[in-house]
Amino acid sequence: MKKGRRQDQLPPIVRSPALEAVERQPRGSRQSERNANQSMARRRNIGTSRVSFAVEDTLVRPVAPRKSLKPLSTRVRQRTGLTASWRSRVAAPSPLPVEAISQEEQKKLAELEMRLPRVAGRIDSWLLVTVLALLCIGLVMVYSASSFIAARYYGDPAYFFLKQLLWALIGVAVMLVTMRIDYRHWRRVSLFGLIIVLPLLVVVLLVGTSAYGASRWLAFGSFFSFQPSELAKLVLALYIADWLARKGNQVGTFLYGLAPFVILVGVILGLVLLENDMGTAIIIAGLATAMFFTAGANIIQFLLAMGCGGLIFLSQAFKGYRAARWDFLDPFKHITSTNLQLYQSLLALGSGGWLGLGLGASREKAGYLPLPYIDSIFAVIGEELGFIGAALIVILFMFLAFRGFRLARRTQDVYGALLSTGITTWLILQVVINIGSTTGSIPYTGVPLPFISFGGSSLVISLAAVGVLLNISRYIQEPETPALSRDIITKTLSTKKLKKKV
Repeated sequence: MKKGRRQDQLPPIVRSPALEAVERQPRGSRQSERNANQSMARRRNIGTSRVSFAVEDTLVRPVAPRKSLKPLSTRVRQRTGLTASWRSRVAAPSPLPVEAISQEEQKKLAELEMRLPRVAGRIDSWLLVTVLALLCIGLVMVYSASSFIAARYYGDPAYFFLKQLLWALIGVAVMLVTMRIDYRHWRRVSLFGLIIVLPLLVVVLLVGTSAYGASRWLAFGSFFSFQPSELAKLVLALYIADWLARKGNQVGTFLYGLAPFVILVGVILGLVLLENDMGTAIIIAGLATAMFFTAGANIIQFLLAMGCGGLIFLSQAFKGYRAARWDFLDPFKHITSTNLQLYQSLLALGSGGWLGLGLGASREKAGYLPLPYIDSIFAVIGEELGFIGAALIVILFMFLAFRGFRLARRTQDVYGALLSTGITTWLILQVVINIGSTTGSIPYTGVPLPFISFGGSSLVISLAAVGVLLNISRYIQEPETPALSRDIITKTLSTKKLKKKV
C-alpha cells in the first residue's frame, strides 16, 4: 500500500524539446527513440515519472495528490460571513509586484558590460579614405600657400611644410591608437581629462603666448606650442556624452538636466572667451548643444536656453574689436583695415575661375593675403584649383558629415551615438565657420580648416577624434537591407513603374 502511494505521488512526464526535435528525424534513425518511447510508456502505466533534460539528467520530485474541487457555486454557498471572506482572500493571494532594478544593480550591470569583451568588426573605410584624402590635400596646399613666406622669413620654402608633415605623422599615429581602443573605455577617463583641461584653460590666460590679438597657446620652447582649447573640444565631447548617457530620462528635467549642463558648458565657454577666441567658443557651444538636443532635452527648456545663449553671444559679438567685423556686410568697405583679409580672400576666389591659376601660381599668397596657410587657406585653394577644386573640398567634408551622422544613427548604445554626434558636429561646424568667413557669409573669425590648415594642435586632436569615430564604426549595427543597395533600388523602380501603369 505504501509502495503504491509513493508511485502515485511521482510527477508526470515532461518531454524535453531536444527529444521532440529528434523525433522529427527520418524513420531510419528513430529506432532508438522508439525503444525510449516504449520504456516511457511502461513507466507511465506503472506511475513512475521523471523530468528529462537534454544532458540526460533526471530529477524526481514528489507531487501532492490532487483533490477534486467542488463547483464554484457550491463553494460560495458554504462560505458565508466574515470568516468566509477572510478565507477567500487568503486562499487567492494577489500576485506580487515586480520590483525594478535598483541603482546598485544598474551600476553592477554597467561595470559588467564594460568588462565584457566585444567582437570588433571592420572600420568605416569610406570615412578613413575621406580623412586621408583631406590630409594629403592639406599637406600639398600648406606647402603651396606658405612657400613664399617661408622662403622670405626662414630661408626655406618647405619650413612650414616639414612642420606640418611631422604633425601629420604624429596625428596619424594617434588616430591608429584611438582607433584600436574601445570607445567605451573613454568613459572612465573623461572626468580626469576634464580636470586636466580646466586648469590649462586658466593657465593659458596667465602665462600663455599672445598672437593675432588672442592668448591661446602655451609655448614650450621655440619649436613646440600647444593650444588647450583644441583639447577642450575632444575632452568635452567625451565627458558630455558620458554625463548625458548616465542621466537618462533626467536630461529633460531642469534641476538635473538643463541647469548643470548650462553651468558646465558656461564655465568652459567663459574661459575660452577670455582668450578672445570667439570661433572656438562657437564650436564648443555648437557641439554641446547638438549632443544635449540628441539626448532628449525638453524642447521648451532647450529653446529658452538657446535664446539666452543667443543674447549672450550677440552681446559679445558687438563688443570691442568684434563689432568692426560686422563690416563683412559690405566687404568692399574698409579694405585696408577691418576688411583687408576678407577683401583679399574674395579677390583670390574670384581670380581662380573654374579651373584655377594652377598649383603654386597664387598671387595673393605673396604678401597680399594675411595668413594664407592658416585661416585663409581655402582662398588659396580657390585661386589655384578654381571652383572645381574648392567644390571638391566641400564635397569631401559633406561626405565626412554623412558618414559621421550615419555612425550616430547606427550605434548600438547611447554613449556612442552622442559621441559620434558631438565629434561630427564639431568638425563640420569648424568647416562652416572657416569657409563662411573666407567667402564673406559670416563675420570673420579665425579658425583652422580641419585636416588642411597649418597647425599642430588642431591637426593632432582632429585626427584623434576621427580615430574615436573609426572605433565606433567597428561596433555599429548594419541593416539587413541598406537604403542604397541594389535590391532596394530595384524594388523602388519596379514599384514606381507599376504605379505609372495603374
